[in-house]
Amino acid sequence: MLQTVISTLFQVIVPLSIPVIAGALLARFLQWDTKPLLTLYLYVLSPAIIFDTLRNARISLDEMYATITFAFVNLLIMWAIAKLFAAIGRLGQAETAGLTLISTLTNSANYGLPLILLAFGQLGLDKATVYVVTQMIIVNTVGVYFATRSRFSVRNAVRSVFTLPAIYAAIGASLLKISGLHLPTELEQGISMVAAAYSPVVLAVLGAQMIKVGRPEVKEVKPPAFWMGIIIRMVIAPLAACAGLLMLGITGTLFSVLLILASMPVAVNAVVLAERFDAAPGLVSRCIVWTTLASFVALPVLLALVNPVP
Repeated sequence: MLQTVISTLFQVIVPLSIPVIAGALLARFLQWDTKPLLTLYLYVLSPAIIFDTLRNARISLDEMYATITFAFVNLLIMWAIAKLFAAIGRLGQAETAGLTLISTLTNSANYGLPLILLAFGQLGLDKATVYVVTQMIIVNTVGVYFATRSRFSVRNAVRSVFTLPAIYAAIGASLLKISGLHLPTELEQGISMVAAAYSPVVLAVLGAQMIKVGRPEVKEVKPPAFWMGIIIRMVIAPLAACAGLLMLGITGTLFSVLLILASMPVAVNAVVLAERFDAAPGLVSRCIVWTTLASFVALPVLLALVNPVP
């Protein structure tokens, strides 16, 4: 077991950590402005990798339905767990909202996709993309609700979903796949080339965001709320995901991929929602840093348990 964990650490986590460390060093010593790359990620790289992967994905309709169902079942389970912990800890409204964001939003896109690609290969990436697209929709609808609590607007949430290029890329790739049509070969090759740049760019941005995510209000975070967030995301989330997958009868590679994605650290965009709607941004940002660091140890163990590495 230990040998498998060490092997996974070196074969999967170490390659991922190199661009993360590079991004962190650039942000720390050169005050790297990641906004241009975030724009590139949102409007070019993300839709490119989703289009390219969905277009060529080897995933059945049954697996697609199972993935979407699991995403929403797991969301409900983690929301209920967050509410339970908040009630036990007697957290305030803002901290409860922050804890809910920590519990339900995972870094499945800019950390999860590169991890799945390295650990499971193209087959795993095919199966992961549907979950990631579903998560994008969840972040911009249910995530907004969790952050705003009583200020939720269904119209604005739905509108925000359709401002994301990734959604149109997913719709376009799905329509092409269903109809059996193809884009010109040169165009598809160009999209594939852009998609290949996704992993190193977004991992470098992740490293920079980890450095920048610390804020003065982090010092004011109450230890009980912080430890609740860590325990829920790093311990309870994998167990809840496993229970949900077994309940839905999901097995094989799809089981392993979805378990890993549901066990990822807190999504970086969770702090964006927390800041915008005053949902304990200090708590959320602190949990992002520590769950990401903890994942460098926890994920190799989890990957060893599902045994994706030959």
